[in-house]
Amino acid sequence: MSPVLDAYQQLLSAGELRPDPDQRRAAAALDRLSLDLASSGGGVLRKLFRKGPKRVRGVYLWGGVGRGKSMLMDLAFDHIPTEPKRRVHFHAFMLDVHQRIRRAREEGRGDPIPPVAESIAAEAKLLCFDEMVINNTADAMILSRLFTALLDEGVAVVTTSNRPPCDLYKDGLNRELFLPFIDLIEQRLQVVELNGPTDYRLDRLEGVTTWHVPNGPQATAALSRAFFQLTDYPVEDRAKVPSEELEVGGGRTLHVPKSLKGVAVFSFKRLCGEARGAADYLAIAQRFHTVIIVGIPVLGPENRNEAARFVTLIDALYEHKVKLLAAADAEPALLYPAGHGAFEFQRTVSRLEEMRSADYLAEGHGAG
Repeated sequence: MSPVLDAYQQLLSAGELRPDPDQRRAAAALDRLSLDLASSGGGVLRKLFRKGPKRVRGVYLWGGVGRGKSMLMDLAFDHIPTEPKRRVHFHAFMLDVHQRIRRAREEGRGDPIPPVAESIAAEAKLLCFDEMVINNTADAMILSRLFTALLDEGVAVVTTSNRPPCDLYKDGLNRELFLPFIDLIEQRLQVVELNGPTDYRLDRLEGVTTWHVPNGPQATAALSRAFFQLTDYPVEDRAKVPSEELEVGGGRTLHVPKSLKGVAVFSFKRLCGEARGAADYLAIAQRFHTVIIVGIPVLGPENRNEAARFVTLIDALYEHKVKLLAAADAEPALLYPAGHGAFEFQRTVSRLEEMRSADYLAEGHGAG
């Protein structure tokens, strides 16, 4: 039985994918998981043999942007014949977990992790997480115990990430308390790297206009199409696109209205109309490979604070090779047309123009 590999081969035969040894290896790993699920005992038998050797119960797919991680996870979700199963963005899953923990505590159930894990296991024997990233202490502190309990309950886990397990929550607060979770992933999940030759995300950017003028419904609609094209998210589920609270240091967070598969959507007002600094923009540049900004106005001395923040933002995005898609009231060269500060803004104009080039768009996130 090779449900995932067969589905992958069909995509190759149809010309929708190009041959990629990493992707084939990942599909084979997902098929092994499917076989494991089909042959494993459930209920009483699973509990009787729980103290025996721990079998691999999942697959961790990691690699650069656009290498097919989410596509392979979707193939696994669609073709592994296990029920019930659940596919969810990792951030949305953790929000749900925290809500369950809070309810368990309110009910006075003692340690909330075992009942929460049991309730999740009753709802899904296969859990597929898109875009595992840990960027806050609350998540980091509970993940090891939660996932140990889920795996011991017989739940199979498939997850994608842009980072290898050893780089999760890198430089995070009290990271030593998070290290058992990394050990758990490496022991209980098969870790598969995908860094094949084809960047499908870059292919999706081909022909996409990155700078739209002027602001308005037409520009917003075009950027919305680009967002769904980049993330492979169903347009009909646009109301369910997850948001995120991004930690930016000093105990502060930044609300990201739309956050999916490394793509973020912001308004200019939220990013540059509020009191923000380099730490905020650095956190964005490190977290997201593509940023979409709407509502950029023409700038000048009358909004010099917003202009200064915009300059700092573009510097951070440029240094981390973040792709920028935007809607503005003017082309970059006319964005700060006159007045005090116009000459200094020319460096930002130059960077904005370079960020539209094919060479820049082909750069990997964080390269340089």
